[in-house]
Amino acid sequence: MSVQKHRRIIGRLVIATHNSGKLAEMRELLAPYGIDAISAGELGLKEPDETGTTFCDNARIKAEAAAMAAEMPAFADDSGLAVDALDGAPGIYSARWAGSDKNFAGAMATIEDKLKERGATAPDQRRAHFVSALCVAWPDGHTEEFEARVDGVLVWPPRGDKGFGYDPMFLPNGQLDGHARTFGEMSSDEKHGLPPRGRGLSHRARAFLKLAEACLE
Repeated sequence: MSVQKHRRIIGRLVIATHNSGKLAEMRELLAPYGIDAISAGELGLKEPDETGTTFCDNARIKAEAAAMAAEMPAFADDSGLAVDALDGAPGIYSARWAGSDKNFAGAMATIEDKLKERGATAPDQRRAHFVSALCVAWPDGHTEEFEARVDGVLVWPPRGDKGFGYDPMFLPNGQLDGHARTFGEMSSDEKHGLPPRGRGLSHRARAFLKLAEACLE
């Protein structure tokens, strides 16, 4: 049986996002590889409807739309928070729970209210995980896909003003030091820095390590 040969990313790449937080993280991850990254927002590309039923589906939709529109390789992430006690919600709807105004403080409060409704107050009742699906698409239709996750528990009230989204209420398992700190309390290097700067802790960093091994020099 033949082994699929991965395609290398060379030169310029579109980052298919209009989310400034994701854009900053992706640019930091790509920088050591000499990739010239420009965002879909900077190119004025329209955001496609995310009609997929999985993170991978939606990452592929965004990457393929950007690759076709820009006529160059495009890189997209679809990620979100899945809470065990809420049957995996908000999942692929994580961004939508924050509304059009990106009110993640309100979205975190909604999650907390729903957990309280279910009596989920102890740490072992508040397990959750972040998922990141990455897709690189080329204009000729070729795609490369990678997915990873990080497990943890949810805390209340939220802590820290770093990161973005649900980071302030997410406490990863196996913290980097003896202190229990949320993603919102960690520096960018601690959260998603790759070796030797960091330990590739976040879901996005873990997925990117897989991508880098397959598609980057």
